[in-house]
Amino acid sequence: MRSIDTQALTGVQGKKALRLDVIAGLTAAAVVLPKAMAYATVAGLPVAVGLYTAFIPMIVYAILGSSQVLSVSSTATLAILTATQLGLVVPDGDPGKLITATATLSLMVGVMLLLARVLRLGFVANFISVPVLTGFKAGIGLVIVLDQVPKLFGIHIAREGFILDLLSLVQHIPETSLLTLLVAAASMLVLVGMERLWPHSPAPLVAVGGGIAAAWLFGLQSLGVSTVGLIPSGLPSVTLPELSLISELIPGALGIALMSFTETIAAGRAFAIASDPPINANRELVATGVANVGGALLGAMPAGGGTSQTAVVRSVGGRSQRASVVTAGAAAATMLLLGPLLGLLPNATLASVVIVYSIGLIQPGEFIAIRKVRSMEFRWAVIALFGVLIFGTLKGIVVAIIVSLVGLSSMAANPRVYVVARKRGTDILRPLTATNTDDETFDGLLIVRPEGRLFFANAAGVAEQINALVSKHNPRVLAIDMSRVTDIEYSALQALMDGEKRATERGAVVWFAGLNPEVSTVAHLAGLDERLGHDRLLPNARMVIKRYQAL
Repeated sequence: MRSIDTQALTGVQGKKALRLDVIAGLTAAAVVLPKAMAYATVAGLPVAVGLYTAFIPMIVYAILGSSQVLSVSSTATLAILTATQLGLVVPDGDPGKLITATATLSLMVGVMLLLARVLRLGFVANFISVPVLTGFKAGIGLVIVLDQVPKLFGIHIAREGFILDLLSLVQHIPETSLLTLLVAAASMLVLVGMERLWPHSPAPLVAVGGGIAAAWLFGLQSLGVSTVGLIPSGLPSVTLPELSLISELIPGALGIALMSFTETIAAGRAFAIASDPPINANRELVATGVANVGGALLGAMPAGGGTSQTAVVRSVGGRSQRASVVTAGAAAATMLLLGPLLGLLPNATLASVVIVYSIGLIQPGEFIAIRKVRSMEFRWAVIALFGVLIFGTLKGIVVAIIVSLVGLSSMAANPRVYVVARKRGTDILRPLTATNTDDETFDGLLIVRPEGRLFFANAAGVAEQINALVSKHNPRVLAIDMSRVTDIEYSALQALMDGEKRATERGAVVWFAGLNPEVSTVAHLAGLDERLGHDRLLPNARMVIKRYQAL
């Protein structure tokens, strides 16, 4: 009887989960599809390409991905990076060449992600620091907004870089089409108003539907309002890549692959709950790689996991990738049935969708939070932001990576060396700082504690810090607490041995304490234990104090 009840309960739960996934998929489609079309225009592509990107990549990821709810299609970041790369290889904007170049670019992005999986490069997802990514995305957001603003006013400007584009926009403002601006304002009002009153609502669908209805009822196109134009009905046809473009597309494909994977991992982890299986970085490489390869063959633009659309799936109760399959089905139905109707969509409405959902990339609060905690990382974020604005989006990725590398190198090359003291009245040892000046030190004994991995790049700096402390305190015994040193490279060990020699020449006796097994092995192989004698190698800093007091 209990078994039957359990089976019935499981069946009911399964039906409920399926119903929730269907609702989540349809709700996500109302948000994803208008945004996908809008992002296609950001990339300078027909809006149908956005629908293609919300079709095959989404289905492929649903089958292969490790996230239960991640929604994979185009994103604002990938769209602007794609636009930059396509502008370099198809400067004349020929529609046929753009489609071929897009397919080639998506294929290369997919292949690079799969190659990264073969090389087990899943850890690269953590390579760009959060402050640098914050600055990079803010720069991307500003570029996208400026790219779309002319469409709100019904004007056209030549693209020459962020600063020049901003000046050109100001110069062309007098040419504004008031009717186009009115359409944009109405679209903005719907998008912003619905999102404030009803978070994760199908506001994009309402705005797009309203724009199409207005264009049909009032004949907006005949009144000078630009519309999307002809959209072919039917499923996408097979698009073959152009191999001759590969060499030109490699830099862009690398940058897009990196951002696709970074965004996918970030979104997948952000919306995982305790009951979900863990996000597997290497499996995500396979899933996004195959998704992009499959999408490329049907003319889709590069795809990756989207934060806002995944938030919609999770917020309305989506529990599995069946929600993404439903969203992909809605994309297919749209392609088959709604092509002619979508052609009436005003470009000002699409631009409004892009701006409203890209402005979230600009997070002043994040900059303030970073500045509050660490001014150095704040500078990294600002450099990454201006790197995008000054050098462009693709070169901005290089700037972001260089800033991350410099930051990582700076931290690794400058480990701290602390003077260790004992909290008065206890047996607690801790670094002596301005906030605990009452801690006990011992006349004639100096305990110093370097922290982190010691290697050739930071060895000299650590030795200099220890030497400066010895000169300042002039101890009889210098004890180097190695308990926080996780590993030591040969150059660093030699620097410490040289420092020991200099301290001895000044009349100080040097002890080492707390060598972990790895460091102890290296020290033994280098002959440090024989040189010092075992009586100068102590198990920890507490033993240093006891032994010193016993002298």
